[in-house]
Amino acid sequence: MAVYSSVLEMIGNTPLLDVSRLSPNPNVRILAKMEGQNPGGSVKDRIARQMILEAEVDGRLGPGATLLEPSSGNTGIALAMICQERGYSLKIMMPESVSIERRQMLEVFGAELILTPGPEGSNGAVKRAVALAAEHPEWVFLYQYGNEANPRAHYMTTGPEVLADCPEITHFVAGLGTSGTLLGVGRYLKEQKPDVKVLAVEPPSGELVEGLRSLEDGYIPPVFDKWGGHDLLDGKSIVRPLESLKWTRKLVSIGCFAGISSGAALAGAAKVATRIEEGTIVFVVCDYGWKYLSTGAYTDDLSAAADQIEKIVYF
Repeated sequence: MAVYSSVLEMIGNTPLLDVSRLSPNPNVRILAKMEGQNPGGSVKDRIARQMILEAEVDGRLGPGATLLEPSSGNTGIALAMICQERGYSLKIMMPESVSIERRQMLEVFGAELILTPGPEGSNGAVKRAVALAAEHPEWVFLYQYGNEANPRAHYMTTGPEVLADCPEITHFVAGLGTSGTLLGVGRYLKEQKPDVKVLAVEPPSGELVEGLRSLEDGYIPPVFDKWGGHDLLDGKSIVRPLESLKWTRKLVSIGCFAGISSGAALAGAAKVATRIEEGTIVFVVCDYGWKYLSTGAYTDDLSAAADQIEKIVYF
């Protein structure tokens, strides 16, 4: 067993879990990239580390710096973990409608929470953070939605891991949030194996699915355009909140306690499986389910739980 000198060294090299028993097509294998095994509990550990390390190298981050970031979820937690380890202060601007577990984790790692109106959602938190950063140039604004270290983290780590562990991959499926995972992994896979199909999962416009966004809702992350998202993607699957919960619970039924966006990604992968004759699909389990226990997503009546998750912003 390896001994690490920092939690940063523990990020990445997550396993693939074969969940093919949930595939609607017996000729299509489905594998889950288990990102909940990162030390901060999510795939966002990768981008938080990359953004901070690059900012240290280029001189934007120095001893005692204060960072500002809009995040109601995993990126904030990952940044808070690393900032505490490296001695930085962190202010997270987030909608007041996030789950209580997210707030608690940010507070555990010493982040200061700046709450924004819930009805504005994550897009509102982003706009307010951009304005606040302009008012405080002394703060470091890494801005995950526009920072190319976000997709670069996945290009450098997640993509190579996926291909090394699953060279037979034919399709890669991930949720569309900041778009960093899709773009970084997708670009790497297509460079190494051009026939691989890269597909996004997003909710219908106007509906909330944990961890996902619809590009039709008026905010396209700048990195999506910078990394050629429209040209890179081979297609999109629309997944509604109820579908997300159903497939999240299917993951739980085989012992995989995944977060709600993971169920959405699996639902998208299942739709792909029904449209192809054979192949191997890899999708991303962004995090595990402990941050969502208060939502009733795993125990409440399915319809009531779906109504509840539409009222709570997670990404």
